[in-house]
Amino acid sequence: MAGDADGLKKKITVGVCVMEKKVKCGSEASSAPMLEILERLEAFGEFEILYFGDKVILEEPIERWPICECLIAFHSTGYPLQRAEAYAALRKPFLVNELGQQRLLHDRRKVYEQLEMFGIPVPRYALVNRDYPNQELDYFIEEEDFVEVHGNRFWKPFVEKPVDGDNHSIMIYYPSSAGGGMKELFRKVGNRSSEFHPEVRRVRREGSYVYEEFMPTGGTDVKVYTVGPEYAHAEARKSPVVDGVVMRNPDGKEVRYPVLLTPTEKQMAREVCIAFRQAVCGFDLLRCEGRSYVCDVNGWSFVKNSYKYYDDAACVLRKMFLDAKAPHLSSTIPPILPWKVNEPVQQSEGLTRQGSGIIGTFGQSEELRCVIAIVRHGDRTPKQKVKLKVTEEKLLNLMLKYNGGRPRAETKLKSAVQLQDLLDATRILVPRSRPGRESDSEAEDIEHAEKLRQVKAVLEEGGHFSGIYRKVQLKPLKWVKVPKANGEGEEERPTEALMVLKYGGVLTHAGRKQAEELGRYFRNNMYPGEGTGLLRLHSTYRHDLKIYSSDEGRVQMSAAAFAKGLLDLEGQLTPILVSLVSKDSSMLDGLDNASIEIKEAKARLNEIITSGMKSVHSSCPEKPWMVDGAGLPANASELLPKLVNLTKKVTEQVRCLAMDEDEELVETSSYEVIPPYDQAKALGKTNIDVDRIAAGLPCGSEGFLLMFARWRKLERDLYNERKGRFDITQIPDVYDSCKYDLLHNAHLNLEGLDELFKVAQLLADGVIPNEYGINPRQKLKIGSKIARRLMGKILIDLRNTREEAISVAELKCNQDILNNGKEDGDFLLKSQSKTESSRRTSFTSEMSMDQDEDDDKEIKYRLDPKYANVKTPERHVRTRLYFTSESHIHSLMNVLRYCNLDESLQGENSLVCDNALDRLHKTKELDYMSYIVLRLFENTEVAFEDPTRFRVEMTFSRGADLSPLERNDSEAASLHQEHTLPIMGPERLQEVGSCLTLEMMEKMVRPFAMPAEDFPPPTIPQGFTGYFSKSAAVLERLVNLWPFHKHGNTNGTNSPKSPRNLPESS
Repeated sequence: MAGDADGLKKKITVGVCVMEKKVKCGSEASSAPMLEILERLEAFGEFEILYFGDKVILEEPIERWPICECLIAFHSTGYPLQRAEAYAALRKPFLVNELGQQRLLHDRRKVYEQLEMFGIPVPRYALVNRDYPNQELDYFIEEEDFVEVHGNRFWKPFVEKPVDGDNHSIMIYYPSSAGGGMKELFRKVGNRSSEFHPEVRRVRREGSYVYEEFMPTGGTDVKVYTVGPEYAHAEARKSPVVDGVVMRNPDGKEVRYPVLLTPTEKQMAREVCIAFRQAVCGFDLLRCEGRSYVCDVNGWSFVKNSYKYYDDAACVLRKMFLDAKAPHLSSTIPPILPWKVNEPVQQSEGLTRQGSGIIGTFGQSEELRCVIAIVRHGDRTPKQKVKLKVTEEKLLNLMLKYNGGRPRAETKLKSAVQLQDLLDATRILVPRSRPGRESDSEAEDIEHAEKLRQVKAVLEEGGHFSGIYRKVQLKPLKWVKVPKANGEGEEERPTEALMVLKYGGVLTHAGRKQAEELGRYFRNNMYPGEGTGLLRLHSTYRHDLKIYSSDEGRVQMSAAAFAKGLLDLEGQLTPILVSLVSKDSSMLDGLDNASIEIKEAKARLNEIITSGMKSVHSSCPEKPWMVDGAGLPANASELLPKLVNLTKKVTEQVRCLAMDEDEELVETSSYEVIPPYDQAKALGKTNIDVDRIAAGLPCGSEGFLLMFARWRKLERDLYNERKGRFDITQIPDVYDSCKYDLLHNAHLNLEGLDELFKVAQLLADGVIPNEYGINPRQKLKIGSKIARRLMGKILIDLRNTREEAISVAELKCNQDILNNGKEDGDFLLKSQSKTESSRRTSFTSEMSMDQDEDDDKEIKYRLDPKYANVKTPERHVRTRLYFTSESHIHSLMNVLRYCNLDESLQGENSLVCDNALDRLHKTKELDYMSYIVLRLFENTEVAFEDPTRFRVEMTFSRGADLSPLERNDSEAASLHQEHTLPIMGPERLQEVGSCLTLEMMEKMVRPFAMPAEDFPPPTIPQGFTGYFSKSAAVLERLVNLWPFHKHGNTNGTNSPKSPRNLPESS
């Protein structure tokens, strides 16, 4: 070698100055990414690899270290970074990763500071620095549901990270409205990467921390790996914040799937590389609401178990070294790579958890493209309301305390602190004993004391407060003028207020179980051809899932429990709720838009029932659903007195039980008789509380006092004895209470409850559907007003699915042209300076344009077909789940079945066939967990413009529509023992073999749907707006700092094409 004069054959020396554990040798060599890449690099024949080894690095003086031209050196545990810096200063080799900058990576404060300096988007954050443990800081405030740092407020959920970058104990704190608690994230231990602690609600105070806004990412984390600023590889994995269970393949390795980066994310990868001067660098990416943020930078990192990546990394490093030390040599990649090509074939990864399966096909010519489900919440406790006028000074002062001292302003109390104040005041005001019959107290005073006692019992229920279940309104009614405290003039002061306490409506253990079971059913049955492979479809970014919920707690928790079953998650619901469920009350809550029409329908309904009209049942026998008041029993007016008498009978029995309980409580003056029922722990339960049942107590958290209050209110509201008037709007509530007690409190053996249920059911089956319209035309009018926004969103989902499917099909048709050349277009970043310069100039304007996009547009995230070892990488299914209440299920169903009655659609047939219309007429109740499913299929064998290319299939389920009195079926009997009723399977809304085209679907429902252009643009999270501005001049200066960029490819021959961005529904 010494005698060889030809400089072209002199090898470039590459020093590997890292701890030996980072370069595995021996039997594990084939699995070590570092060694895989170095062996490929050496196979080019242009490099000599020099391994320093631990003994040299730790013990030898730097002057005796091997001399090299290029140096790979990075910090790890026990690594002498200072010695490596001294060596680099002495020998001046080309550094793949600069050494001084690596110190930044050990301090999260400096990492975020550096990211911001270079204009790279980060989550909104604040720093809390302590000089010693538990140091009190005047700029740090902690309340029940937020922390405030220097006036910057972070509402829960928020993230708490130690400033030490090597400390991986990261906490997420959840809001009381979602059940509270904390999740601790940590380095993987076995199959766990996080743990939920429902009892922890206060933040840590023993050190310095970074607090940042929690970013909902749909349960997926993205890891990005750069090799120089022109190459970035990304992989998705299940986020530890969901359930903390690590998904592993049969070899025991964590399951990850390569995904495509968007153009903006590629630019971010380049800038991270430049900002930290680390060519080989890993960082964490959060994708949230169509934007991406960097939340951690790890430094030197390689992808594991990807031979394609090893090839790419070796080629990129080769070019890097040649540009730096032998620019006269060609860095063109040879047509055949010099290393062996007979590498082991990577097997398709199967999942070892329940739900794994082999992906099949959807059929010869049809592919499932979209699943849209609108689902009612699960079994709940009866909704309750207490109204009372209060004049007590303590309560009036409390109202002033929380409304800013404004005497005429109402106050809403929801937080734990507010409700605790109210409970303290109420405990003082509630009489210690009940007035007896011999008492001369006025009836109104007795009733007032009883209501205060009820308020106290509600507030004490559950052992702790959660605003998701209880809320109080205080509305001032009367005022007087009083002298001001300073003697200067007068001021108003309230003397009377109306207190309204709303409670109940809580998802029961049965409701959670029903929702989870339904999620599991969807996983196994709604995706034909996938078998149970939905999990694989989901984890590979081929399943685009979004879950929406109304604002009600029972609906949110139903959505979270459903997601748990759908995605085979473990643990409690709070982390799942916060990570995967989005609230949209404007779309899924409220009846305000149709309040006038509903009032008219109820008035007409009352007229039909109380007058005993029977003519409504005699006309139109072939279509009985077309008449006014369809479904009402002919003898409805005769059933009402019977309903009242039976209600009184049940109420009296519960009154006796409540009296006994109250006497025990008064005697002990403590709360030991009935143990507090912790709703925080109950959030994760799916079975009954056996101890309470055995003790003869009501199921759940309701005591006899509240149970009596519930029945007494029904008795009073159902029939006004003084006026001799029935209130038919109370019929659904009577039925609701009957069904609840038959299912959950059958062990109390209330006499007459069975008979009351039968009468209430007969009436409710007629009343409930007619409250949303007394006839089909009115049902359509009311339904279109309530479900207008939801219907518009469904059309957006279907439209975007169609556009995306056609775009993908067109791309496949032109695949040969698009794939011409061997460059890796989706991952190699453009390096020509002119293109980069223009892109940097337009970077800010691109972001501002994104902000103006409609709500139904966002970035499309996809699996990378070149790296992912998946048989059908192009298969992509969109799932949109909308969890709501009974009103929206009825309203949407009424639009679907009666839309053809609109004047603009005269002559068109109903979207729902006559057979299904008849079944719906006989289906009186859309019970808990009832649902409507729309599935969109694409026939890939017909032309793009053919209307039959896309067809919509509609099904519905009546939900848990089984009477608690039915015990014939063995499964029903078994479930009844667990206080849970089974959910009925789906039923078709169309004839078998019929084809409802998407075009026809759009035509029929568009008149009743909110237009896409009326959906407001997405809001930008507070604190995020300032991180995207960046001038081209600053970027140019930063790029020029990078040494090997100067030798980058400028002719554009290897520049990839940007992936096509597709429209996407939010």
